[in-house]
Amino acid sequence: MSSVLEITDPQFDTEVFEADTPVLVYFWASWCGPCRLVSPSIKKIADSYGESLKVVKLEVDPNPEARTKCKVEGVPALRLFKDKQLLAEHEGAIGKQQLEEMLKKHLN
Repeated sequence: MSSVLEITDPQFDTEVFEADTPVLVYFWASWCGPCRLVSPSIKKIADSYGESLKVVKLEVDPNPEARTKCKVEGVPALRLFKDKQLLAEHEGAIGKQQLEEMLKKHLN
């Protein structure tokens, strides 16, 4: 079973804003080539960080509310939240090492 939870608009507030741990939200689209490159890194991050980081993915086309709420303009996009606060964001392809550096700045 994947440690990346797929969510939709109705689940967004509960799974992201009400989470007890920091949450990395991965916005993606099936037609997005760079998303296919980023997806394996997202899974590895989810597996590596285990209980200290919740990782969710949300497909942008069928879920416009979360996309608008998080001001996502392009995919792939990442948003890191903790206690309803946006800690970090990134749009565009990102490598696993860059992603880990982004997370280490905000996770203890």
